[in-house]
Amino acid sequence: MNAETPKASELNLPQAFLLLATNDTTGKPDVPVFALRTTVAGAILAELDLLGAIELQGRRVKVTDAAPTTDFQQELQVIRGKSRPHSPKGWVGILEGRAEVQRVYEGMASLGIVEHVGEKHLGRFRAVRYPEKDHAPEAALLEKIQKALSEPSELEAPDTTVPIDASVAGVPDAGAPGAKPVSKGPDARTIVLIALLQAAGLLGKLFPAADLTAADELAKDYWPTRAVEDELRLIRLAEQEAATL
Repeated sequence: MNAETPKASELNLPQAFLLLATNDTTGKPDVPVFALRTTVAGAILAELDLLGAIELQGRRVKVTDAAPTTDFQQELQVIRGKSRPHSPKGWVGILEGRAEVQRVYEGMASLGIVEHVGEKHLGRFRAVRYPEKDHAPEAALLEKIQKALSEPSELEAPDTTVPIDASVAGVPDAGAPGAKPVSKGPDARTIVLIALLQAAGLLGKLFPAADLTAADELAKDYWPTRAVEDELRLIRLAEQEAATL
């Protein structure tokens, strides 16, 4: 890793998810495109939730009074600007799309983690791939996830009532007023990343020997990943119904 390449702890959740969901060599997703887009939308919600920018109030997502620094200021403004609040699943449906995924990929390309490679079809650039350029960030993520999966009792949905500082990889400042003692277990971002990978159906492919029981419960307990699972379930049902027509 060169001096300018970010560490795994410095990646936001959509970046971390896409990095793990993309084939290192081909630069193409290892999950269906619809699952990739839906999970990236959930990862954006999770990122904003961990930063304390949004919260779940009842069944609706609402913007808080906090003004954290985020890579997803545009998405935060969209949530803030809606005349009425939406459910988590509603926001996943609004935020999922090709443009969001490509923007996250391009952000990683600018950091030197992946490479933007265009493919020509009939003389025109139509397809874009993002093969890995620097393996160190992904290797660090895999190591952290492997360690967390070896301690399934530690896999609990993060308490986001206290905003989480991105600069310390999801661990609240132990000296801040109201902050909880720093746990020796996996940090909040690693836990949420595990939930996102499980919701997308990717965790078992990355760690085939791991017991994913706790991760499955985690994906259902944490509201952004539960929204991802609900949206993916509806998409798959729609595809099944269309196939029978």
